[in-house]
Amino acid sequence: MLKPDTWLLTILLACLTALGPLSTDMYLPALPGIMRDLGTVNASVQLTLSMFLVGFAVGQIFYGPLADRLGRKPVLLTGLAIYAVASLACTLAPTVEILIVARFLQAFGAAGPVVLARAVVRDLYEGPRAGQELARMGSIMGLAPAIAPFFGGLIASAGGWRFVFLVSLVFAVVVMLAIARGLPETLKQPETERFSPAALLRGFASLLRHGLFRAYLIIVTLTYSGLFAFISGSSFVLQDGYGLTPSVYGIAFGICAGAYVCGTVIGQKVAPRHGVERTIALGVGCLAVGGAAMLIALGLAPSAASVVAPMMIYMAGVGLALPQSQAAALMPFPERAGTASSLMGIGQMATAAVIGIGVSASLDGSGLALAAIIAVHGFLAALVFFTTRGARRAL
Repeated sequence: MLKPDTWLLTILLACLTALGPLSTDMYLPALPGIMRDLGTVNASVQLTLSMFLVGFAVGQIFYGPLADRLGRKPVLLTGLAIYAVASLACTLAPTVEILIVARFLQAFGAAGPVVLARAVVRDLYEGPRAGQELARMGSIMGLAPAIAPFFGGLIASAGGWRFVFLVSLVFAVVVMLAIARGLPETLKQPETERFSPAALLRGFASLLRHGLFRAYLIIVTLTYSGLFAFISGSSFVLQDGYGLTPSVYGIAFGICAGAYVCGTVIGQKVAPRHGVERTIALGVGCLAVGGAAMLIALGLAPSAASVVAPMMIYMAGVGLALPQSQAAALMPFPERAGTASSLMGIGQMATAAVIGIGVSASLDGSGLALAAIIAVHGFLAALVFFTTRGARRAL
């Protein structure tokens, strides 16, 4: 069994959190091909992405509370099994409607590993060490969005979009075997209250009444929503609007993901020396600057570079702010880490699903609408962080 404070455990947990980005980013270059092959329209193909977020949000309602009662490991394995079966269904889908349903189920399965990876970190680590571990996982996880679109483009070009989902299936099976053989049960004190809808709602309501959790939840949600706007809209803006090929688009997306990895690495150095709050402050500053820079650059000189370069600043901000904000939100709740992680994930994914639908409805060739959405979320994340600083310190 793997032990805490080892890189092998960090890598395994990072693979769990990478399941979500892998499931969205790797098939981005294949979206136009899916549209052509299934004889559908852009809005329907975008629904395969938005419904993934809906399924992800729905799944997170259950996994955390169940894992607080039944343990992390059995619930993890169940989620991975659902994901694997749904990935096979995506591979074989004959129509876009069936693909949309299969994507919902794939997301429902993927929600468990992502939620419970954070809960395992809270089980094993305290304070700044938890934030450092999440940042380390983020550094490794950042490889997924860095390489997934590039390899997704190569896979789609060589074998078609169905083969992309087959790769996801293989990845899930490998991770499932690693969890079964290598991950110890980390839940020390199971929740004794019987699982029920009423208990679920009471647990969520209790968390939302906590001002510190509420503040970090909003920051996490805004940060991720701006990121997801780019994920959902960038392939159409950069490929259809500015003429990038699928493989070149994959490289451009990978460069942005590399900036995210740089942000997580910087966060690992800054947080232990200067504290979590200063690290998040630096991150939300990058979010605001990156979003505003993209809007200005596209207004003055529309080009692919005017999208990618400012997005690198935003992505660095995500790497700085997101892991630290997630850790800070979980710290007050060692006995309910799964439930807190679930609620945080629900907020992220539900909001991002709405953003994805909004992006698909507002896309234009210039990318100005996309830039405006990213800029607003970056500004709001910074605004919430700085206006709630006094209240967070008082708690």
